[in-house]
Amino acid sequence: MNSADIKEIISKRVAKEFKDGDVVNLGIGLPTMVANYVSQDIDVVFQSENGIIGIGPSAEKGQEVKNLVNAGGVPITLMPGAAFFDSADSFGIIRGGHVDATVLGALQVDEKGNLANWMIPGKKVPGMGGAMDLVVGAKKVIVAMTHTANGSVKILKKCNLPLTAKEQVNLIVTEMGVMEVTKEGIVLKEINPQYTIEQ
Repeated sequence: MNSADIKEIISKRVAKEFKDGDVVNLGIGLPTMVANYVSQDIDVVFQSENGIIGIGPSAEKGQEVKNLVNAGGVPITLMPGAAFFDSADSFGIIRGGHVDATVLGALQVDEKGNLANWMIPGKKVPGMGGAMDLVVGAKKVIVAMTHTANGSVKILKKCNLPLTAKEQVNLIVTEMGVMEVTKEGIVLKEINPQYTIEQ
């Protein structure tokens, strides 16, 4: 399975987690693709930490508007009623508990729902960004990521990278399956039929 197929599988499955009226923040990278797969039967409002609410699907090639981008700098479209505001208002929405779900990538997640998604020691990083606020401000935290990275597992008994947040992850979606973080640990809820439990 190639990288594009893996990202599509993950994005499509995450999109099924939302219900009508949800306000959802999509992190940079793979999570931004989720907006492309939300059912037309429900009304989901996507918020971006750079000060936009009412984001639509990604802009098609050749239809991009130069200054209309999400927090990751990816060209986007807008839904009717979309609004722009400053960073203070954006983080007021996030920190004020007005985000129903946030979808973000991860370097590691562990069985307690701890999240490491911003730094690999010894590598240059731009900073934590808004992830720290989002994972404690959103009502539901969904990690959308590949199951492994260069052969290394990303779902662990205990994260060994610097944490972004402790015990905040609710759901993990990878190309292999869907896992819920519970008080007893990680519970496999769904498995992609293309894989086996052993894999």
